[in-house]
Amino acid sequence: MDTRQVIDESLGPYSLSASFNSDNSCFSVGLDTGFCDFNAGIGVVVMLGQSNYLAIVGGGRNPKFPQNKLVIWDDAKQKAVITLEFRTSVLGVRLSKSRIVVALLNSIHIFAFSNPPQKLSVFETTDNPTGLACLGQKLLAFPGRSPGQVQIVELETGNVSIIPAHSTPLRAMALSPDGEVLATASEAGTLIRVFSTSNCTKMAELRRGVDHAVIFSLAISPSNNILAVTSDKSTLHLFDIPHPRNQSRRSQSPSSLSEEGTNHKWGILGKIPLLPRVFSDVYSFASAHFEIGEESPPGSLYVPPLGTSFARPSKGVLGWPDDRTILVVGSGRDGRWEKFVIREGDDGKRHCVREGWKRYLGAG
Repeated sequence: MDTRQVIDESLGPYSLSASFNSDNSCFSVGLDTGFCDFNAGIGVVVMLGQSNYLAIVGGGRNPKFPQNKLVIWDDAKQKAVITLEFRTSVLGVRLSKSRIVVALLNSIHIFAFSNPPQKLSVFETTDNPTGLACLGQKLLAFPGRSPGQVQIVELETGNVSIIPAHSTPLRAMALSPDGEVLATASEAGTLIRVFSTSNCTKMAELRRGVDHAVIFSLAISPSNNILAVTSDKSTLHLFDIPHPRNQSRRSQSPSSLSEEGTNHKWGILGKIPLLPRVFSDVYSFASAHFEIGEESPPGSLYVPPLGTSFARPSKGVLGWPDDRTILVVGSGRDGRWEKFVIREGDDGKRHCVREGWKRYLGAG
């Protein structure tokens, strides 16, 4: 029984989505009942850093905007300053001070963040129903034209690299804060692969588990060396990951990383030849339970249109305020955020401990 004090017991309106800004200092939430002074649904809202600009896409039973329209909202002026319309639903948005990136089901559109916005390029993708895209200062990563592939685009030159990351469609991606490391997970949800973006080589392969799982979110710590993973198993996993600039780790294989980092789940069994690879895989160094909550509001009859990303509220969305703190945010009826910290135990190992949680939706 959880005897920790509940910070806030209020229940609020139903949230459709949640996302962190680029430095993980804030998160924004799209509500079925609206956003700001809106009285209609918002399916996606993405905040640009700590600025007053937000990218907004309609959603829910009564969308504020058509779902093929992206609105850049200036919260200081309380008005839309940029509007982009597309032929199909907007499934994902990424913002930087210089770029607006829009993910549709089978394409990625890149615009200059200007008024009027200038279209810079368009890339075809395989089906991308969750709107996957990772935007860094110099790179943009998104699904390739074939399932399981990743395209990496250098924003200044337009050069494109292809990584054959998985044999099944991608489910989650994360770019490190310095843009040098990319983590990917497929629909299988058992393995996470880590790549160097400079030469597209695979640096590590990490095992979340042996059973199929839906990966909710991947996020890399500010120091670029720890990967957080959430899934529908209601578990947060933490992995050590290599970095291209770390010469001592660059030359190590995933198995030697597991031995040095004590992430070897099976001990001596992992060294016995001819045993299944599950015994030699790299596992997380720490894990913790997080709350998934309700999947849909009670009595809801709303069925999202085909080709939208709003079939279920986002869950297990990850943010790293610092190298020792992980925030996990979930939307839905029981919209909440949870705070976890990495601590050294008396056993000399690192542990992931939940410090508290809070519902972020008010009663009105």
